[in-house]
Amino acid sequence: MSRGRRVPALLLLLGCLLAMASAAAQDPFLGLRREMVASQIERRGVEDRRVLDAMREVPRHRFVPEGYREDAYADSPLPIGEGQTISQPYIVALMTSLLELDGDERVLEIGTGSGYQAAVLARLVREVYSVEILRPLGEQARTTLEELGYENVQVRVGDGYKGWPEKAPFDGIIVTAAPERIPEPLIEQLKVGGRLVIPVGNFWQNLLVITKTADGVEKRTVLPVRFVPMTGEVQKPPS
Repeated sequence: MSRGRRVPALLLLLGCLLAMASAAAQDPFLGLRREMVASQIERRGVEDRRVLDAMREVPRHRFVPEGYREDAYADSPLPIGEGQTISQPYIVALMTSLLELDGDERVLEIGTGSGYQAAVLARLVREVYSVEILRPLGEQARTTLEELGYENVQVRVGDGYKGWPEKAPFDGIIVTAAPERIPEPLIEQLKVGGRLVIPVGNFWQNLLVITKTADGVEKRTVLPVRFVPMTGEVQKPPS
């Protein structure tokens, strides 16, 4: 290589290094997010590039209490108050990828929690509707999402068993708390061809993908999981 070609290459490399240093200075958690995606998510087989990019971009540390921010990118769930948790990053990425999103969907989330899952979805779809049964969590999540500029997310406080019928039908539904049985209103609010990703069970739970068809539903078991129980009407004995 001639000296004339070497100089522009060196300048380009220097520019890249300066840009990386600037990004790291603006967001000291950026390196942790990248490592989280590489070691916890990609290594376990999540391949959807859009999901991986969203996980690198969403500031997970903003969705946990300040006392836990140093652990925000650890490979584990974390408490967020009211007896609830933010799911481990791998589970968030896996459940999101199971929806098989292409970018123009309307998605319903049951169990807003911290708002982190809604923020990840917001980077991937047109509209996100999220329902949280615990008012303090719902209001805090709404505030955090607004502060971070997620304008395509709406949060309501209510019983997730009932879904959000005024905004139905949905292209996808994701449930982040475990009912003992699948809430029928969620199936009703799903479009034909849409997917419901949900943990189901009591102490022992399985993550299911339910696809609505013109003739009913198809169910697929993905893996065993452990989520906080879904509360509200779903806890009543079936009539």
